[in-house]
Amino acid sequence: MKAINAKKQPAKAVARAERLYLALSSRYPNAHCELNWSKPHELLIATILSAQSTDVGVNKATPALFKKFPTPKDFANATPAEIEPFVNTLNFWRNKAKAVRESMRIVCEQFNGEVPRSMDALLTLRGVARKTANVVLGNVFHMQEGVVVDTHVGRLALRMGLTKHTDPILVESDLMGLFERKNWCQVSHLFISHGRASCKARGATCESDSICQQFCANAKVKSSPDLKNKVAGSAIKRTQSTTSKPGSKKVFRK
Repeated sequence: MKAINAKKQPAKAVARAERLYLALSSRYPNAHCELNWSKPHELLIATILSAQSTDVGVNKATPALFKKFPTPKDFANATPAEIEPFVNTLNFWRNKAKAVRESMRIVCEQFNGEVPRSMDALLTLRGVARKTANVVLGNVFHMQEGVVVDTHVGRLALRMGLTKHTDPILVESDLMGLFERKNWCQVSHLFISHGRASCKARGATCESDSICQQFCANAKVKSSPDLKNKVAGSAIKRTQSTTSKPGSKKVFRK
């Protein structure tokens, strides 16, 4: 995969992003990766398992999984069928069992049993894309290679005017240009915390949230009937445009 560069952003937008970062940091001072792990390969596996599953669900599955297979070699020597019973509560568990086994096989055969410390190397592992690689690099090795863009981050980036894109790669590039590199990993933790607590896909409390009132278009829509009607009309047009193109879809729900 081609490397992603931070998109150059206007100074005004960078200053606004900094204000947002400070507000979120004050609100969520303990924001952190909520997947449970104690060894690098455990976070890698947990992140692979978290695709289209909740962190809570993954955290329920991994204690027994990691006890049964304590090292990358143990996973590599297992069959997917032996891993499946430990992950069958998660979505797409059969494919995930195969991905976990294959990724650990590569870790053992090509990286001496150690989780690699580079984006390019991590992307050679089955089940690993930029999101997973950024989670591992940022939280295990404290390497700021990019911003984790999951559904929460993508949704908030749109609502808060930090991007106009839905493609996670383009969203990541925009966020990398807006926030200081030293904060890239923490940005995702803060966005995820706020996305779960207030600026939700459904049942959002943006209208009464002080951070959303300042930064989130969702709060402004709810507080302004005229703007709400305008945005609703635009949404209908976007839906009509999207449905007229077979196979097209949006990545994030705004």
